[in-house]
Amino acid sequence: MSAMDDLLAAQRAAFMAELPVSIAARRDRLARAIALVRDNAPRFCDALSEDFGHRSPRQTMITDIVASVAPLRHAAKMVGRWARRQRKPVMFPLGLLGARAWVEYQPKGVVGIISPWNFPVNLVMSPLAGAFAAGNRAMVKTSEFTPATAALFAELAPRYFDPTELAFVSGGPDVGKAFAALPFDHLLFTGATGIGRHILHAAADNLTPVTLELGGKSPAILGRSANLEQATQRIAMGKMLNAGQICIAPDYMMVPREREGEAVDGLIRAAASMYPTLLANPDYTAIINDRHFERLTAAIDDARGKGGEVIAVNPANEDFAASNARKLPLHIVRNPTPDMIVMREEIFGPVLPVLTYDTLDGAIADVNRGARPLALYLFAADERERRTILDRTVAGGVSINDTIFHVSMEELPFGGIGPSGMGAYHGEAGFRTFSHAKAVFRQSPLNVAKLAGILPPYGDRTDAAIRQQLR
Repeated sequence: MSAMDDLLAAQRAAFMAELPVSIAARRDRLARAIALVRDNAPRFCDALSEDFGHRSPRQTMITDIVASVAPLRHAAKMVGRWARRQRKPVMFPLGLLGARAWVEYQPKGVVGIISPWNFPVNLVMSPLAGAFAAGNRAMVKTSEFTPATAALFAELAPRYFDPTELAFVSGGPDVGKAFAALPFDHLLFTGATGIGRHILHAAADNLTPVTLELGGKSPAILGRSANLEQATQRIAMGKMLNAGQICIAPDYMMVPREREGEAVDGLIRAAASMYPTLLANPDYTAIINDRHFERLTAAIDDARGKGGEVIAVNPANEDFAASNARKLPLHIVRNPTPDMIVMREEIFGPVLPVLTYDTLDGAIADVNRGARPLALYLFAADERERRTILDRTVAGGVSINDTIFHVSMEELPFGGIGPSGMGAYHGEAGFRTFSHAKAVFRQSPLNVAKLAGILPPYGDRTDAAIRQQLR
């Protein structure tokens, strides 16, 4: 057996020995997870900045530290309520005869978590909130693209957890492949859609239940009733946070044709206001590595080469070509065409195509021609416009008149649909995802089978019972 097999076996044995997992034990693990993050916040900020080349400590505090403590704290507060048995009605007349039915939420066992590089603390701790609240143990595979953060987790975890409660595994694609093939009781993967397909194949041999949090091309639709100044400011914020390296970042913007110029001007003003400089700006994040930087610049060149108007929002006229900082300004692409890379692939960086539409029906049809996105953003003051977009599009989640914020609502399920993912977590949805809903039926002390006429030998009473049930 490999070290990962041994670790899984040890966690499962410890889990089985502990059953039933008390609410107190669950809250204790959640409290220790909070302490792990909160006690070491400065070290996580330093590790993330090292991994990215530069990342604002304040941004890390917001998106990885505070955003990790919040779901853990919420789960600790709510787990007693979530874990209550749910009474269910029984078929008439069994209830009158004393039968009872209920659902008990039981932990599954050992949960495997494969975390990505873009928010490598939050996207470990947020799933752990649901896994620990449900009473499980967990093994986490960290991303090879954030080695400093992965090493810090490996160093710190044993100070707060026994390895049979929580353990971290690091390594490249081969380790990830072997990790996904382990017979976990549940597996959660956050990452690219293409890799998600491989994860699903790897888990299939063990019939491991899988939650996939993927991505896709998330649209931002501006209705004709939208406040354009407000909308473009909020879209620019969502697009430039973490330099656009967010699975729910707006991937393209749709605006009424007659307001395109106004919308582009709004984006430029908003980006310049937030980031008047970029290269030495401590608030602006670098692209994670050379490969992703080259991928983004190739997509920009492709758009320009295929006739798109590309606007680099560079307020201080800085020389990015002379820098090796992997900082990339917001690039707005006007007149995008379907054959461009920026319209065929998820961008995952500070590049924003701007599409125009003549009718809202046409905009909705364009969105629906593509794969169902992880997020959709709609901006409209008119309730009919909002309702039309909500009713006629399908997306994992929606923010109205803003971007990103729905992901921070702990009692909203977070998940995709189709190519953008399957299953959901956060809050109570996470507790349910990582729990087994066990159906329990307690029969009446009476001989119900005999009273109902369904006990052999069959006869006239059986026929009467059948007729009664079919009536």
